Amino acid sequence: MEQKVTRTKRTKSPQQALQSLMRLCARSEHSSSDALRLMKRWGVEDGEAQKVVARLENERFIDDTRYAEAFVRDKLNLSGWGAYKIKSSLRAKGISREIIEEVIAPMIDAVDMSERLEEIMLRKMRTLKYKSSYDAKTKLIRFAASRGYNMDEAVECASKICGKIEDEYNFDNII
Repeated sequence: MEQKVTRTKRTKSPQQALQSLMRLCARSEHSSSDALRLMKRWGVEDGEAQKVVARLENERFIDDTRYAEAFVRDKLNLSGWGAYKIKSSLRAKGISREIIEEVIAPMIDAVDMSERLEEIMLRKMRTLKYKSSYDAKTKLIRFAASRGYNMDEAVECASKICGKIEDEYNFDNII
């Protein structure tokens, strides 16, 4: 008969947590809420955790603005996310609305979102199975919405792509 192995919760002192977070933050960007969540898991008391975060912020290991900038850059360029999804993800990570608006506006303005949306929709179109242009269009719109793009832009772009496809193909032969 198998016995369950119980793991003892590893606790850290505030000093150990500080050292661990310094190493972690030196390697990659982390938000203050990430640090608080980790310390809660390590069993550091809330008051001590706040002091540790304050010290990390003073020594510039943690900077929520810098974290938000890196997050937005990665999600725009690598993941192809839209503004809505990026904003909601940052809010879920505990970044303040002021920082989100301050960071996201210039980065979104620098990128042509409609061109990017058309690019990812065309890529998605290659993998779609559809019976009609209406079917393809609704699937593309849902896809764009799941990526966090504006609904009006998604409808316009999907119509444009499906219009091109209708001109090239006869939908009676698909599937």
